[in-house]
Amino acid sequence: MAAPLDTRIAARYNDLSGQLKQAADYVVSNPFDVATRSLRSVAEESDVAPASFSRLARALGYDSFGALRGDIRIAMDQRVNNRRPDRLKQLTNMQEDSGHGFMRAHIAACADNIHRLSEQIDEPALERVVHRLHAARLVLVMGELASSGVAGQMTYQASLLFDNWRMAGRTGSLLGAELAALGPGDALIIVTKPPFAPRAVHAAALARGKGAFVVVITDTHTCPALQHASAQFIIPSESPNFFSSYAASLCFTETLIGMLAGIGSDGSRARIDEVERNSRQLHEVQDG
Repeated sequence: MAAPLDTRIAARYNDLSGQLKQAADYVVSNPFDVATRSLRSVAEESDVAPASFSRLARALGYDSFGALRGDIRIAMDQRVNNRRPDRLKQLTNMQEDSGHGFMRAHIAACADNIHRLSEQIDEPALERVVHRLHAARLVLVMGELASSGVAGQMTYQASLLFDNWRMAGRTGSLLGAELAALGPGDALIIVTKPPFAPRAVHAAALARGKGAFVVVITDTHTCPALQHASAQFIIPSESPNFFSSYAASLCFTETLIGMLAGIGSDGSRARIDEVERNSRQLHEVQDG
């Protein structure tokens, strides 16, 4: 199964020339125009030569720009066909309700991000990553700035199932020492969104250089950590808020952990029982 367009762009973006990056940026930002207008019109609007769009298509593995445009049209058709009929009406009503305008708009944006995730996710790629993580000797999870919450939640859930998952870069720990433990057969998961923390980008490069399997979870094909990724997932994060939304990212990481739990062994079930007993003996949890 061919990779989706956004995945292809993310994987090759840092290898593209400046002109091809400009063309890729336009394709990502203006999919409707690219799908419906002539190549000449797209070139005039973007101030990028038509030949650059053709070269971009070939660089991304398409036979022609027409094939690239065909992929966009298919994705748009699927999105329209899968959308519930009342979604547009629902969003319009939310926007017109001045009493709870922002709350409703934000909820609608989060729901749309999750809906887009379900349409766009490369499921075979996700399954391959899940099996790779399940087989890993050591899995480090890293999230800087606002991404630390999602990374922490993912590590917390995984630690109930497995004894080889660690949160990297926490207060009181030395990131360099944690990354020193990585090698072939290990994995590093990085969650990062703009503004990108340089430490996360450097960690991705270092881990990949040591032969580790690097998974980058972000929301844009321009993420600098993608050039070091063994696998990447671009998760929608649009929001009327000043901040990026992490609702779809949390949905994605919970799905990933759920898939890992689904292929877990008897050892995982035994670990959950032991963690539960220990937590109760330590009075870390109680029934409420």
